[in-house]
Amino acid sequence: LADYDLGAALSFKGIVEGIQNSNFLLETETGRYFLTVYEKGIQPDDLPFFLGLTRWLSEHGFPCATPIVDRQGRMLKTLRGKPCALVTYLLGLSVRRPGVAHCREAGESLAALHLAGRGFPMHRVNDLGQAAWGALFAPLHDQAEGLKPGLADTIKADLALLARGWPVDLPQGVIHADYFPDNVF
Repeated sequence: LADYDLGAALSFKGIVEGIQNSNFLLETETGRYFLTVYEKGIQPDDLPFFLGLTRWLSEHGFPCATPIVDRQGRMLKTLRGKPCALVTYLLGLSVRRPGVAHCREAGESLAALHLAGRGFPMHRVNDLGQAAWGALFAPLHDQAEGLKPGLADTIKADLALLARGWPVDLPQGVIHADYFPDNVF
């Protein structure tokens, strides 16, 4: 906290939610924040993109956790040799049993996120996009075959067909490629 203008810490506790990173709720003299220590599942070189994107989205009217910059203007820090970031705290709860109205609101919010992301200057290859599907499936070959003999070959043929026919002139922009219930707030 010595690098930030957030005042003294009043409380600090771990948060159970989250599957890949360590998350903590931090309350200081100036408010509540989340500290995320990035453990796995993300390449450290991708963090400036994601932190820059969420800051951009916030600055363009999308309600999201906004990375806090330290006194030197840095959003990304290191804690015990691991990358970490402080972000603003958002009031609310995750919906455990979403209904139709929640799904509509989530869709509208996703559209707003995509609109707010227009013009974001950074670019990152989508590591879950079509070009990565073959490599993502490769370690699952035996499992697919165990589910149903011949399924692995069918999937490999479908992936090859998609690779051959995938359009190259599609519009590009920022999307939320990890939109599942735990990421909808």
